[in-house]
Amino acid sequence: AGSDSGGAAGLQADLKTWATFGSRVYGMSAVTAVTAQNSARVAAVHFLPPEMVAAQIDAVLSDYGAAAIKTGFLGRVDIIEAVAGRLAYWRERLTPRPGLVIDPVLVNHRGEAMFGPEVAAAYRGLLFPIADLVTPNAAEAVLLETTNDERRMTSSDSLSSASRVLVKGISRDDQIIDIYRDGREWVELPQPRIDTINTHGSGDTLSAAVCAFVAQGHDWLDAVRRAQVFTHDAIRRGAAWRLGAGHGPLGHFNDE
Repeated sequence: AGSDSGGAAGLQADLKTWATFGSRVYGMSAVTAVTAQNSARVAAVHFLPPEMVAAQIDAVLSDYGAAAIKTGFLGRVDIIEAVAGRLAYWRERLTPRPGLVIDPVLVNHRGEAMFGPEVAAAYRGLLFPIADLVTPNAAEAVLLETTNDERRMTSSDSLSSASRVLVKGISRDDQIIDIYRDGREWVELPQPRIDTINTHGSGDTLSAAVCAFVAQGHDWLDAVRRAQVFTHDAIRRGAAWRLGAGHGPLGHFNDE
């Protein structure tokens, strides 16, 4: 995942999420990019060489192993290729085989595409087929599927190669809906809308929480349900914060 200098999203959100589980979950990371960003904007992005990304993955998995893995900000075809190659290699060798969550980070907080179509194509061709769960947000699902139809978002050609799909953050009246499908079920998972702009890192937090619950042995739908509640609670705890001029962070830690 990418590093967020503002601490709200990316690998910082992942590691904060996993830290809330205490000794039950131990989080590790492979940095793909270093970003200079705050609550209002991304000022600069520096991508690491794909060889360095691959070396981090090898270093971690050859020693620690993993019960579950997620990807975040990748951003370049050569990095996607490196990540897909190393994940395929290690998932064939680790026992039990770790679950794999692919969070296809493709749009900014305004829903605008951040990369050319070749990046989405690399996700579709290299990562979705090996994923246990793909977690686009609603804007990313529209970008991948070229449709606004909620059911088609989870089932048309681009996402159909994935075993399971969770489309996050569909806005409907006073609710935010996540939609899950796994080939057998098509489940709507509503949560009441929280009146706040402090949602930066919410998608990363959700996919990281799914990863954590899968690592603890929960089945995929149960992990998704638990992760959704976890993320909703984190948004609620940070809803009144006034940190920065833009979209603020979540309150990951429960000090209530």
